[in-house]
Amino acid sequence: MKKTLCITLLFLIGISCNAQKTLQLKEGEVSPKATLNEVSWITGHWRCEVFGGIAEEIWSPPLGNSMMFSFKLVNDNAISFYEIGHIQQKGETLILQLKHFHGDLKGWEVKDKTVDFKLVKMDENSVYFEGLTFEKVDENAINVYVMVSNEDGKAEEVAFEYKRFK
Repeated sequence: MKKTLCITLLFLIGISCNAQKTLQLKEGEVSPKATLNEVSWITGHWRCEVFGGIAEEIWSPPLGNSMMFSFKLVNDNAISFYEIGHIQQKGETLILQLKHFHGDLKGWEVKDKTVDFKLVKMDENSVYFEGLTFEKVDENAINVYVMVSNEDGKAEEVAFEYKRFK
């Protein structure tokens, strides 16, 4: 299922990047201290055009030790897939967790499993999770970079260039 997920993501939403923007924790390295307030700039309703369709993400402000989000990709006026998840405060650090769903809301992951992205580092305008990076361009634009595997098992970074929708 993981390979299918990566292939589907790459096919549906992949835009190749030249300079890698995603990072990984090194062996034995732990996530740094961080708070949800430091990443609250992600809050908003975001859209971008990809592969002839529209990607949409909606992020809530911090509440209850998390920022929740929903994502959908629409191609040819039909839902390709959804994601729901959150950035959660875990002790003194953050973790991003998500689950994928087909257009009919049937889940991709096993019932009690999530796709987890540990925090690697942060700076003023970027937050780096393992294989997933948010970059603040300005108040009305963010870029999201995701590392996925293609059919050959090779990792490739894809980018979403979001603009604030509302």
